[in-house]
Amino acid sequence: MVDVILTVTMNPAYDMTYRVERFERGQAHRVRSVEQRIGGKGINVTRVLNQLGKYARATGFSDHAFAAAAELEMPVDFVHALPWVRRTVVISESEDGTATALWEPGARVSNPHAVEQLAVRVSGLLPDINGLVISGSLPGGVSPGLPAELARAAIAANVPTICDVDGESLRLAAQVPGVILMPNTEELERLTGRVPLTPDEVATAARPLIDRGVRAIIATRGADGMVAVTSTGAWSATLPEPMSGNPTGAGDSAAAAVISALSERTEPDWPAILIDAVATSAAAVLIPVAGEIDRCARTRIAPTVVIEKLAEPSTQDSAK
Repeated sequence: MVDVILTVTMNPAYDMTYRVERFERGQAHRVRSVEQRIGGKGINVTRVLNQLGKYARATGFSDHAFAAAAELEMPVDFVHALPWVRRTVVISESEDGTATALWEPGARVSNPHAVEQLAVRVSGLLPDINGLVISGSLPGGVSPGLPAELARAAIAANVPTICDVDGESLRLAAQVPGVILMPNTEELERLTGRVPLTPDEVATAARPLIDRGVRAIIATRGADGMVAVTSTGAWSATLPEPMSGNPTGAGDSAAAAVISALSERTEPDWPAILIDAVATSAAAVLIPVAGEIDRCARTRIAPTVVIEKLAEPSTQDSAK
């Protein structure tokens, strides 16, 4: 039987990448090249999983045109519930690799039965999957509790599940025992009410969530690397030097690396998973478009990742 990982993208997008020599606010620019591809966080995860040699299938909400375009590239099973699909625009500067991003909010779900259909679709696939990733924003008309609802069902079926969401959806997902969360620094701050500036402060902020049942928190910190916090310990991982390039999709690549390891159904080696997540994320930064990695760079970067075990925060520190 082939191992399958399912991704859920509720607010997909057409990713537009404009390449310019140098972007200056208020100025006209001659665009050197334009690239359009289907996107959204779960779609990016699916692509990277396929590059990692995993069979990944994408579901979520879309319109007919987006679903048809996606089907040309990957196995999909979308609920046709959106009147149109939004665009995200990244302006990539060839001079130094800086990227500027513009995100459209997306359409409202037009199908009154869409949420029920998606829940049924995901639950029907649970016996046949080895991992689930629910990621990205929600379209209008969808309850913020839907990611948590899907995660709860998957974990009850013993399927490793990552929720890479934000806002109220993240708060509700954090109440699901066994879930894995992958917030960035700002998302973790909003979730915990703390401002964690150092790896130790990240671990202290995350520890109460672990104590309440979250399986793992892998906090992505941009150029400062990542921190993993679990019931068995906490670790930070960084690169010797930050990568320059397009960070769009780097977090999705990290999620792909994490769920790829967890889908093996073995006891997780969290330091090794964290190292791979950092290397895979860095390999995504080197590619000018989201949803791809430089596999050779990933292999080259992994041995250079600096991993450090963090001191366990005291109960008093975590409770502050």
